[in-house]
Amino acid sequence: MKRIGNLFQTIISVENLKQADLKAQKGKSKQYGVRLHNKNKESNLLELHRMLKDKEYKTSSYSVFKVYEPKEREVYRLPYFPDRITHHAIMNVLEPIFVSTYTADTYSCIKKRGIHAASFALRKALKNKKETTYCLKLDIKKFYPSIDHDILKQLLRRKFKDKDLLWLLDEIIDSAQGLPIGNYLSQYLANFYLSYFDHQIKENIDVKYYFRYADDIVILHHDKYYLHQLLKMIKTHFKESLKLDVKENWQVFPVASRGIDFVGYVHYHTHVRLRKSIKQNFAKMLKRNPNTASIASYNGWLKHCNSKTLQRKLIPNEQF
Repeated sequence: MKRIGNLFQTIISVENLKQADLKAQKGKSKQYGVRLHNKNKESNLLELHRMLKDKEYKTSSYSVFKVYEPKEREVYRLPYFPDRITHHAIMNVLEPIFVSTYTADTYSCIKKRGIHAASFALRKALKNKKETTYCLKLDIKKFYPSIDHDILKQLLRRKFKDKDLLWLLDEIIDSAQGLPIGNYLSQYLANFYLSYFDHQIKENIDVKYYFRYADDIVILHHDKYYLHQLLKMIKTHFKESLKLDVKENWQVFPVASRGIDFVGYVHYHTHVRLRKSIKQNFAKMLKRNPNTASIASYNGWLKHCNSKTLQRKLIPNEQF
């Protein structure tokens, strides 16, 4: 694999920092940090350019808070200036390079490869009922907090040879344990951390029906024993090569009797239903405020599955 260099100067250029600033501000113009930055925008960007050029940039202190939906987790937040601008500046240049390393079966935080793209790809695979009798479903225990910095840095050095860029990435990586949820850069680095594993599964082991959304993995096959053996290999690889653990709630099961709960939908060979928890949240929202604009977002879920009965039950016809 050819290693890529000469990227750092493009990343820290004033022009790229200005583009990153514009991108980072989208939908956030009223935030305090953005308003504060905009009072001295030009001088701030010039100072950020200088800090990066002279390698004086240091990641700021995080503010940490908890969220409880869809599950409890800690979210890390950085100041708008200089950190969030810096992350966007990096991704302006590195995003297409990172995406080029992902397999076609990798989803999450990739343009045109979100929740519905993952669901539609799984539905297409399930049309081959004979070869998709059984499903192996697994995810990774505390994925983001468990990502090993040394291993991630080694993987980055397989892709990049720009020492200045690697200095900047190392500085950000070492700013918190694992990869902090909430960092714009974290979602791309997390996908990259598993990208070589994805290629091994698809190209070396030749698994045909493989789908990964972040750390949620679905593999289909006609042989239940094969999936159990594959699970053993995955556990060993994760433990020895990536210092990750498969969650104990992994499952190997027949698709026809249970369906595959993946990216918000339950997928069968013949139809697709909405996940139960999403239906329940929808019903609660309607009960609290039946006129809320959130109905439109739930309709986005409903229109992509077999949900006519649910629609008639929850929403009056005139609201469609």
